Amino acid sequence: MGKETKTNAMRILEKNKITYRLIHYECNEFTDGIHSIELSGCPVEKSYKTLVMQGKSKQYYVFVIPVAAEVDLKAAARAVSEKSVEMIPLKELTAITGYVRGGCSPIGMKKQFHTVIDESAANLDFIYISGGRIGDTIELTPDDLSKVARANFAPVIRTTVSS
Repeated sequence: MGKETKTNAMRILEKNKITYRLIHYECNEFTDGIHSIELSGCPVEKSYKTLVMQGKSKQYYVFVIPVAAEVDLKAAARAVSEKSVEMIPLKELTAITGYVRGGCSPIGMKKQFHTVIDESAANLDFIYISGGRIGDTIELTPDDLSKVARANFAPVIRTTVSS
């Protein structure tokens, strides 16, 4: 077996002496986060996706939310003290982050952006995030992710109201 190529996310975790587990899965083409999680065998309820947004101020922000959830734009804007935030155009993702769609990790982007992890992760023992390339998932504690990504926890997902 050849030497495994590490992603920026993996190198940064190792440099900071953060314990993580790499889960590799075969994926020829990224379709969506749920499909990727099913391929990886990781539990959906502990799996998180990385969204990159831009605020009215033109600053970029990173939001780490449950893979099956939708971001609440108003809550996300409040979490970063912006008037509003919106998703960046997909064609700009690689230029801004250094990552491709489906392989975007909140760790190891080209620049350190203000990062917010949805508060739902705070009490979990482990969460699963992109390892920095399609086919790689990283398991780590939410606190370790918060430390290495210099992130804070805040409520940023839509919640369904039952009647």
